[in-house]
Amino acid sequence: MHSILFSFKRMVPILLIVLLSVRSVCLAGSSSEITIIDSSGQTIRLKETPKRVVSLVPGATETFFALGAGDRIVGLTYHDTFPREANSKTIVGGFFDPVPELIEKLRPDIILLSQFQSKIRERFVGSGITLIEVDAHTIEDGFKTIELVGKVSGKTEEATAKIGKIRKQLDLVSRKVSRIPENKRKRVMRLMGSDGIMTPGDGSFQNEFIQLAGGIPPSFGKSGAVVRVTEEEWKKFNPQFIYYCGIEGRLFQKLFDKPGWKDVEAVKNSNYAHFPCDLTCRASVHMGDFVAWLAGVIYADELTNEDFDLSPDAVSQSRGITVDLPYVKAAQVIDASIHDFPTQTLLIDFTEPMSCVNSCAGSATRITTVGNHYFSAPLWTIGHSTSIDSLKNKVCTLSTRRPESTSLLYTGAKMDNLSIQRTDYKDMVVYALVTAGVETNAICSSVDEGKFYEPGTINIIILTNMRLTARAQARAIISATEAKSAALQDLDIRSSYSPRYQATGTGTDEVLVVEGRGKTVENTGGHSKLGELIAKGVYQGVKESISLQNGLSARRSVFQRLNERKIDLYGLVSECGRFSREDVSGIYAGLEKLLLNPSHAGFLESSFALGTACDSGLVCDIKAFQDICRHKCEEVAGCPVDTLIEFVPRDMASKPIRMAIDAFLNGLNKRKSASSKTSSVGGQGK
Repeated sequence: MHSILFSFKRMVPILLIVLLSVRSVCLAGSSSEITIIDSSGQTIRLKETPKRVVSLVPGATETFFALGAGDRIVGLTYHDTFPREANSKTIVGGFFDPVPELIEKLRPDIILLSQFQSKIRERFVGSGITLIEVDAHTIEDGFKTIELVGKVSGKTEEATAKIGKIRKQLDLVSRKVSRIPENKRKRVMRLMGSDGIMTPGDGSFQNEFIQLAGGIPPSFGKSGAVVRVTEEEWKKFNPQFIYYCGIEGRLFQKLFDKPGWKDVEAVKNSNYAHFPCDLTCRASVHMGDFVAWLAGVIYADELTNEDFDLSPDAVSQSRGITVDLPYVKAAQVIDASIHDFPTQTLLIDFTEPMSCVNSCAGSATRITTVGNHYFSAPLWTIGHSTSIDSLKNKVCTLSTRRPESTSLLYTGAKMDNLSIQRTDYKDMVVYALVTAGVETNAICSSVDEGKFYEPGTINIIILTNMRLTARAQARAIISATEAKSAALQDLDIRSSYSPRYQATGTGTDEVLVVEGRGKTVENTGGHSKLGELIAKGVYQGVKESISLQNGLSARRSVFQRLNERKIDLYGLVSECGRFSREDVSGIYAGLEKLLLNPSHAGFLESSFALGTACDSGLVCDIKAFQDICRHKCEEVAGCPVDTLIEFVPRDMASKPIRMAIDAFLNGLNKRKSASSKTSSVGGQGK
């Protein structure tokens, strides 16, 4: 008995600890409940941080990734193409027609949706899945969405920091443009729509963007996400600068040729610009970046004028990178500001002077520093109005390097997305340092018209532990360029200006090859081992940097690849003249759903490859593919199809691509007709 009491006394402290622990867990559980108010005003309580999220609103999706919670996203729309991690997520459809069955298969804890997705709400209300509405009509709504995502994902501190950064960006731009006299402010309009000219309504975040960028937005007394603009309103407002996104420019160009519509200042002076949709159409984590870019384009001369600077140019921080070669003293990326806007510079310092070949500045001797300088978008116009020497002097002054012993490249791609590739064989070592971006400036040499655009976009620096002769340095540029083009072809990067053709570069690409130290090498061509190492490093570097900068990878969706070819499926369906206004939405939704099927998507993707071969003259007879298209059409229709209609305009794409899309549309059209007849017969029977 004594031993039992003794044992019990020993157990009491342990039991107390256990009870206190249980109590603390219960308290922690209750305190971890998340309470939010969504954009519809609904108060929502979550018992815990959701682990599986389907986001049908692109602005909210990119916020999850920006806050470091992208791993919680299990499903998204095909409009979500950045960052590259988004390519590994399941696509559940487009913004307007997400597929409920695909969402259901993902077993989400929550669905982030828009007020425009009423069918999804109707389908999942009461299902046990929490529905959270996240519409952003104003900039402040955008901040609320970031805050909401921060709470939902358990990233409140990150959300607060992100909001603070964006507010700081917007305030900086607002203060800079406030120095522009009112009588020099420009009337600016954001164009939208595929059927005539439309624009965001009064009070929209897009018009707020224009105001913060120093522009004067239209005020037609119309509210709503999108409002139609009459010819009279257009002429009365008389925009001085207009911008659009996606492939809308092709549609507007036709309108700009018409009397009345072409008689405004912006059209007369060709003052219009194209921006990426993920910037123009979202009040999200990149609001500050876009407003700065927009201001930089509208007021290029003013914002790069020192009289408009709010603070002196300065370095804010630096970080070291590894380039393990005997003659490399230090390698780093410095963050700085020029004309108040962010810049980054990769700098590689040597232990002794050496020669280099720079395709941007020519050959040079006694160089002790090489580098690659990034201008953020608001500063891209500097490259149009400033000489290379002036650019170098500005960067060298900022980084405390001597211009006469420094050789630089210039780019519009961030150093945060720098790819560092090391390749080696026996005693040979090669470093390829690559920045790359292809979203707005990719070209196909021999096809596209020569123009001057923003600073170099694919920049390559080659360093090796061999001593390269002048001949070897020059030949290394060829090996690097061939490898770059091979990477672009393998990724199927399209020309931004002639999308029927694969890109060979961006038109402003540069290569810098350093002499190096070690055993003397005369040959860096493709048949040499050193040339092979250079090519392999550049190839991998270009692919990785494009993935980091633009989110493009070989795994990207068929929807993204259509967009790269400037093929607008909705515009095609609505403008082909074959479908009634009532049928357009149904046909388009059916087409979207077909392309979510890997088999159908693969069929269309095969037409991309065949189209490239046809355009190159490598394939002339495509009768066999025509038979495959008919089979695919009847598979979609579920019955024989006598005659195939040409829906796709001949100037829109290569013939195999037109045939493949026509196969889908004919199949859907036949299926619709058969369904209508069945319904009609059923109605008569009643």
